[in-house]
Amino acid sequence: MLDEFSSKFKVLETCNDNSLLSIKIDKIDLLNAVKFIKETLKFEILLDIIGVDNLNLNKTKRFSVYYIFRRLDAKKLCIWVDTDDSVQSVESIYKSANWAERECFDQFGVIFNGHPNLKRILNHKEFVGHPLRKDYPIDAYQVLHTSDDLVDEMRLELKRNNLTSEENDEFKTKYTFLNIGPSHPATHGTIRNFVALDGEKIVSCVSEIGYLHRGFEKSCENHTYAQIIPYTDRLNYCSALLNNVGYAKAVEEILGVEITDRTKFMRVILGELARIIDHEVCLAAMFVDMGGLTNYWYLYNPREKIYNFLSKLTGARFTNSFTRIGGMANDFYEGWEDELKAHLIDVEKGLDDTLTLIEKNRIFLDRTQGICKISKADALSYGFSGPNLRASGVSYDLRKDKPYYFYDSFDFSVPVGSYGDIYDRMFVRFFEMKESISIIRQAINLIPNGDINIKDKDIVLPPKDQVYGSIEGLINHFKLVFDGIKLPSGHYYSASEGANGELGFFILSSGETKPYRLKLRPPCFYALNAFSKMVEGSLIADSILNLGSLNIIAGELDR
Repeated sequence: MLDEFSSKFKVLETCNDNSLLSIKIDKIDLLNAVKFIKETLKFEILLDIIGVDNLNLNKTKRFSVYYIFRRLDAKKLCIWVDTDDSVQSVESIYKSANWAERECFDQFGVIFNGHPNLKRILNHKEFVGHPLRKDYPIDAYQVLHTSDDLVDEMRLELKRNNLTSEENDEFKTKYTFLNIGPSHPATHGTIRNFVALDGEKIVSCVSEIGYLHRGFEKSCENHTYAQIIPYTDRLNYCSALLNNVGYAKAVEEILGVEITDRTKFMRVILGELARIIDHEVCLAAMFVDMGGLTNYWYLYNPREKIYNFLSKLTGARFTNSFTRIGGMANDFYEGWEDELKAHLIDVEKGLDDTLTLIEKNRIFLDRTQGICKISKADALSYGFSGPNLRASGVSYDLRKDKPYYFYDSFDFSVPVGSYGDIYDRMFVRFFEMKESISIIRQAINLIPNGDINIKDKDIVLPPKDQVYGSIEGLINHFKLVFDGIKLPSGHYYSASEGANGELGFFILSSGETKPYRLKLRPPCFYALNAFSKMVEGSLIADSILNLGSLNIIAGELDR
């Protein structure tokens, strides 16, 4: 791949850390290089665009911009450019670049020339400065009052749909405008959708996010790697354990450590339980939105039993913080297997009862089939992953295509849809839960005995008896808590299959105990980017179901 790329473009630098081939190029080659990556190298997905402020690094340019690409054979590629001010937009090649470039501009001030609507996305329109720059203090605050009417964005959307012109203000009287959110029971979080209506049909839509933005990545830069684990709980809070696992996996891969087999099985079991909870929340909330309250209870009551199991195991129902770098906080308690098997029976029965109610229900079918479709090509271009991508007919799942934690030893299928409509997005999640139940049952039967933490005093805290019984143990504990774990210098990208899709962590380490830059790749951020396009031509009621079917979780979306 490198030889093919270097035959077309001047390569300034390369590195291959943690199986990620990274190529530095001149920014004047960026647009053509990205076209080559998509059209010739066949990387279908632009996963993320990451800005880095080089202020405290020994570099001649102030900023670096990294682009992470994914191919459906699970291969990944990174290119990056250095700049003092601007780079060319690649939004015309990958639709996922639209919001990704806006975020990079918002947080760092990098200009993306040629972007159709380069404005802030996570921070308020009146916000002054760029918070992820190294010279922006973490304790600075600003009081902002004026809301954005979004008329400028709506004008652009109407113009894109050939419904108005740049100079014409006729659209303000021709269409009815409605805010759905940010405070609305159907938005499942603080998300604002501003729609233009012709009757009850949506002709254009603009989404506004950032209401739950709390500076996750800035906080990570100011904490040690171990201290970041509780922050990951607050991303997709419906499946917190999957966030814990994904982050710990990323750091462990960078360190080059191999966790124990028992820990891998524990993470599989707990991760699949979190996936079940997440899908149940998504589907149950959708049934409430369409008036099917009975179905809600069939899904929610078994979910409560899983929460009771997790509460007994981890001490928390919701935000578990149960993984540790190099292992887990605690082992399973005695008798957990029988309890969990009984809970899985209840979950399975709830799924079967719900499916019995809806599979031939004419109201349900009319509300979901053929509604808010997205094609395979568009889903890939917008950066979809997980259930939303599989619903559009793409059989891609990191547990199958880039297996980790013995996933290749489990017998399970990847449910795939055909039309990319609301119906497919719902049923992919229904059948994924059945597969998760199967994986958990296999893991319960196969989990080996053994330690849950690796034996490495530079990574894992010593046992309590050593801390209280020896000066060496006490000093080891003290150093790890106060100084933290050191990662080797370099940039890395690691991903796992989250409940909403590819959950990625990009970490740039300067060799210290805190990340120089940590960037989360949130799957539902890219799903909501496509929402406006998906709801064009649909009814208001359809758009509400579509939002639910994408499973937008505000904590992960806004970070």
